[in-house]
Amino acid sequence: MAERQMQIGEVAERTGLSLRTIRHYEEVGLVTPSARSKGGFRLYTEADVERLMVIRRMKPLDFSLDEMRDLLEITDRIADSADPPAAEERELLHARLDSYRQVADARCEKLRAQ
Repeated sequence: MAERQMQIGEVAERTGLSLRTIRHYEEVGLVTPSARSKGGFRLYTEADVERLMVIRRMKPLDFSLDEMRDLLEITDRIADSADPPAAEERELLHARLDSYRQVADARCEKLRAQ
């Protein structure tokens, strides 16, 4: 069965992000639509929506676009089943991921304190 695809308006509604913000995230390379319709409309999958939700949750924690990009690249690499990382690389990726988790936890704690 083919994966369901959504146009940008539905994605905006589901994520709470504006059309402009979603397009901006595409322009800066954080998320790319999985496909385009024959008419050129962006088409997104559930995985694309999940990716946008990760970005949305990072934004209030004051992560920069570069940090968001780095985190997404780490998770993409860990999840790459076509070319899985070797054990040593996987270890390094998980260490980097843990450092982001620690920063996020500290920033959440700081927000709670405020």
